[in-house]
Amino acid sequence: MLDLSENIAGPLACMILADMGSDVVKIERPGAGDSTRSLPPFWGAEATVFQTVNRNKRSVAIDLKSDAGRAAVLRLVGTADVVVESFRPGVADRLGLGFDHMLATKPDLVHVSVNAFGTGPLGHDRPGYDALVQAFTGIMAMTGEPGGSPVRAAPSIIDISTGLWAALAVQAALVRRDATGEGQRIESTLIDSGLFLQCHQVVGFLGTGSFPGPLGSAAPSAAPYQAFQTLDQPIMIATSTDRMFHTLCRALGLDDLVDDPRFRTMPDRIARRDTLAALIQQVLSTEKAGHWLSVLQGAGIPAGPVNDLAQAIAHPLTNERRLIAPAEPGRVDGLQQMHLPMDLARSAPRRQAPAVGEHTAEVLREAGLTEDDVAQVVAAHEPVTRGIDQP
Repeated sequence: MLDLSENIAGPLACMILADMGSDVVKIERPGAGDSTRSLPPFWGAEATVFQTVNRNKRSVAIDLKSDAGRAAVLRLVGTADVVVESFRPGVADRLGLGFDHMLATKPDLVHVSVNAFGTGPLGHDRPGYDALVQAFTGIMAMTGEPGGSPVRAAPSIIDISTGLWAALAVQAALVRRDATGEGQRIESTLIDSGLFLQCHQVVGFLGTGSFPGPLGSAAPSAAPYQAFQTLDQPIMIATSTDRMFHTLCRALGLDDLVDDPRFRTMPDRIARRDTLAALIQQVLSTEKAGHWLSVLQGAGIPAGPVNDLAQAIAHPLTNERRLIAPAEPGRVDGLQQMHLPMDLARSAPRRQAPAVGEHTAEVLREAGLTEDDVAQVVAAHEPVTRGIDQP
């Protein structure tokens, strides 16, 4: 499998398959390599973003603008089942490395293009990153506090979900190929992922003509369903039925609200969300989070602490899940990595991400290139060329 992608989405898709046993060869520009190698924060001298989505791969440094480099890539394509790339639309064709060029070399190739807005007339020339797509698709407009400015979701939700969809698409394409024997072209776009992340909001808008504005921690279809401040720290309470609401009221000593006509049904509570939240907040402000979590969880109410990242990582439940584990020894001392959430055995290898071009000669020789051919590819690195456009 060849990874000709950069940033997060494409590399993540390839890493998922590498964790599952695929031999993934990452093609990088000589010298600088993948653009995420220079992004802070760093673990020692290594960028954590790059280390996170590029483990279990081999790196080959090739100047794609050189004749020797293009020939080497096409030779590698001939040995691959899958190619994942994230060139800006049109760039690969200009390089002589587009889908048709690759298909001529490998007729049953599965080719995945990861891009921002698609290859159609309206999207092909739009540069795109996670935040831009969050803005474009309406995610930012629905995120944040009421009356506040649009807010970006902190995790790279667009990139990560696109990588997941791309990996799933590859698996489906390989199954189809077994049946048809034909090559396939797949497009995995950030915009599609961003819209699908809001699937129920999209369908709700199509059915009603309206969509929720920013609600802070609250939910548009239930109340009380939000974070509340206690005497020392916030907690999250999530009630989704009338029965849960009645139990919550009794647990908090607010029995009079059970039969209050203002809050009788869920639509009533949603319509008076702020009034109801203020009444609950008055009670919760009298004791610390630990007290209320004990009371609420004891009553069967879904409630939990609002942790920061350090608290979440240190929690015993996180340790029980064994999602975080030491990487295999490598260039970064003490590096830890995250297993895939679907890897229940937590047994996949965790080889550290490679250095730029660490496996160039090894991989090219495996593909059948002669020593002279390998030398030409390496010689084409000098001087280091400018980077290739990526989404």
